[in-house]
Amino acid sequence: MADRRDDKRARFEAQVLPHLDSAYRFARWLAPAPGEADDLVQDAVLRAYRGFEGLRGANVKAWLLTIVKNCHFTAQRARHDRRLVPLPEESDSAHEPALVASSDPEQEALATDRTHALERVLALLPEEQRDVLILREVEDLDYRAIAEVLAVPLGTVMSRLSRARAALRARFLEREATS
Repeated sequence: MADRRDDKRARFEAQVLPHLDSAYRFARWLAPAPGEADDLVQDAVLRAYRGFEGLRGANVKAWLLTIVKNCHFTAQRARHDRRLVPLPEESDSAHEPALVASSDPEQEALATDRTHALERVLALLPEEQRDVLILREVEDLDYRAIAEVLAVPLGTVMSRLSRARAALRARFLEREATS
């Protein structure tokens, strides 16, 4: 029995754990507070391990990201039921200045500004558009895998992605024009 568990664990670690960074990045877009994203990924990995025996030839990355998305929905429902509003994490260092100077501070500052602007514009998109855009452009999933993660038809993925790209471009250009 111990050999079987060891084999399952070894296969799980080899197939699923390489996608942990993707799961965390996706969780950060779903739940921007680092603590919430950590909890989502932890829940997802536990659920993935429990259901690993049932995985048969599926795209492991898409399977794991689907679990992350489902954990997010579960957490949202629980939060809504309790009517709690999460406070910002003290450990969230996203807005703290870096302690190490870069070789070209001006270029780094411009790049950081562009990244923050893109994050703000992405946050303005409807969730369904933002999710499909993140899964395609950040996580590099193909359309079929995105359809699997979001549990929508392939055509829906393509139309949402098209609308998301257009909205992102328009909002980003609009923001640049007013800056």
